[in-house]
Amino acid sequence: MRKRLSVEDYTAGILAGDRIMLSQAITVTESSLPADKELAAAILKKMLPRSGNALRIGITGIPGVGKSTFIESFGTYLTSLGKQVAVLAVDPSSQKSRGSILGDKTRMERLSLNPKAYIRPSATGLFLGGIARSTREIMLLCEAAGFDIILIETVGVGQSETLVKGITDFFLLLMLAGAGDELQGIKKGIMEMADAIAINKADGNNEQAAALAVSAYQNALHLFPKADSGFATEVLTCSALRENGMETIWKLIQNFEQTTRANGFFDQNRQNQNLNWMHDRIRQSLENRFFNDPMIKTRLAALENAVREGRELPDSAAEDLLRVFLTK
Repeated sequence: MRKRLSVEDYTAGILAGDRIMLSQAITVTESSLPADKELAAAILKKMLPRSGNALRIGITGIPGVGKSTFIESFGTYLTSLGKQVAVLAVDPSSQKSRGSILGDKTRMERLSLNPKAYIRPSATGLFLGGIARSTREIMLLCEAAGFDIILIETVGVGQSETLVKGITDFFLLLMLAGAGDELQGIKKGIMEMADAIAINKADGNNEQAAALAVSAYQNALHLFPKADSGFATEVLTCSALRENGMETIWKLIQNFEQTTRANGFFDQNRQNQNLNWMHDRIRQSLENRFFNDPMIKTRLAALENAVREGRELPDSAAEDLLRVFLTK
């Protein structure tokens, strides 16, 4: 039987930049086993003072926009500058089987072979918000391992993609041109959250359509309120396939970081994100304890049947269960 690694083993390996140890620590962090949860908490506590030094970039976009191709091109460009890049790619899980393909390393084959890059796919499970349950913890582990930039690829644009904005410093929205009305198929809220919009696949016969899309988005952005960051959202074009526009996007991100650090938003935003993280964990912990409580399990099925058959109001059933949980 293989010896179980200690907190010290994981700590030493991660700080030394050992990719295998980092991957094993992430696996422990993603585990739902009580013993692993306890071990993960101890590892993260040790890593916390060594985290927080990377720039965290969230990348989302409509289906077919080319997120993986963009991340491979952008990540390759960043590594050419000497940056150590970690990619946390989130794959959607099936609501029926709860399984996930986790094929990001095959979709980013060139970047996965880059010694300055590290790709870790994770499944969302049933966790909403476009990220996996442990994405924030994994991000801290990667930062402690010495990565300069964390790229977080979300499952795609939707109503629940908002958590990605809540764990990153810069939020990039990828869009397409020439696919009908450029303002359709995307929620206004996502556009309001974006720090920049990049029109991908701006190459060949699509260059003119991309230029028109830039004007359309710029006009739409004028209708939105000014961002809290004090940085005006910009719209630009790129071609991930041809690796065009990567330098421009990186300069924009650097400008954003410089501006927000100078006006205090960068640090304040991270502090607020940490508080929100704490509140999220409180809600998740309470929900888990509630549904795993033996008394709740005993009453839940009967009340669910009553609600299903219209014999009980959902609010009344919920209050009944909460009363049992809080007064036991």
